[in-house]
Amino acid sequence: MNGRKRPPSFRRNRNPLTWLLRHAQMALSALGRLSRSPLGTLMTAAVIGIALALPGGLHLLVDNVRGLSTTWQGAASISLFLADDVDDVQAERVRQLVDQRADVAETRLISRADALDEFRRLSGFGEAVDLIDENPLPPVVLVRPVESSTESEAVARIAAELQAYREIELAQVDLKWVQRLAAITATIERGTLILAVMLAGAVLLIIGNTIRLEIQNRQHEIEVMKLVGGTHAFIRRPFLYEGIWHGLFGATIAVLLIVGSLYLLDDSVQRLAGLYASDFALDLADPLGLAGILIGGPLLGLGGAWLAVSRHLSRIEPQ
Repeated sequence: MNGRKRPPSFRRNRNPLTWLLRHAQMALSALGRLSRSPLGTLMTAAVIGIALALPGGLHLLVDNVRGLSTTWQGAASISLFLADDVDDVQAERVRQLVDQRADVAETRLISRADALDEFRRLSGFGEAVDLIDENPLPPVVLVRPVESSTESEAVARIAAELQAYREIELAQVDLKWVQRLAAITATIERGTLILAVMLAGAVLLIIGNTIRLEIQNRQHEIEVMKLVGGTHAFIRRPFLYEGIWHGLFGATIAVLLIVGSLYLLDDSVQRLAGLYASDFALDLADPLGLAGILIGGPLLGLGGAWLAVSRHLSRIEPQ
């Protein structure tokens, strides 16, 4: 077509409104073609949705676990087990002494009787406890550091200083398992990132292959368009919009799968948290995460369609 004048239908129009109307027409035309094969479109979108839902759901789940561990990290406490010869009056004095420290936000005393009563209720050995002649449990002072001292090193330092008190037998930091949970969460997060990259590549291949088949099915139409002066940009445009629609439909299915799965898990998670005296519940609505999926799906669709069209469109020439 070199040296020949483009027909009016393919001339570039500098009017922004006309440009937008043409793109809107192409987008609706691509949507209409997809609607004529609803089963195939739904199957392709479902595969894309599952591929996007796996890393997206894991990411949201890890975010929930990270928020839970951060809350527990911020509420890190130290349990001070007092010596056996310390009575409740002396234990209260110890609590008041610890409470005066600048790096301590709150203290609470669990007396011998309260500790035994709590053990009787939670252990399930209430009848066996009643057979004991004397209370073997020591008084315990629960210490919550101030917010600026909740890092593991600062908490360990406070515990070491409190351990030096004569009345304190053992200062136990309730933080190790939270640190282990954080390490596990970081590992899962890195694995989720690797999985997301792999599945994003799979989505590109799925959409690229779908567009390739569409190009082959419309080969004669493309040849005619080239004969009458259609540019590659004009011919490429409807296929790109088909890729965007595939990605959008897949992203929508992925969001529905993620929200539905978290909703089904939420009740079980709340029951489990209740056993640990926590009111934790899954955050079902992460606007940034869900918006990222809804934006990333069409972008992957556009990328896959662009790769397929760029590779196969130049090979089709009118005979």
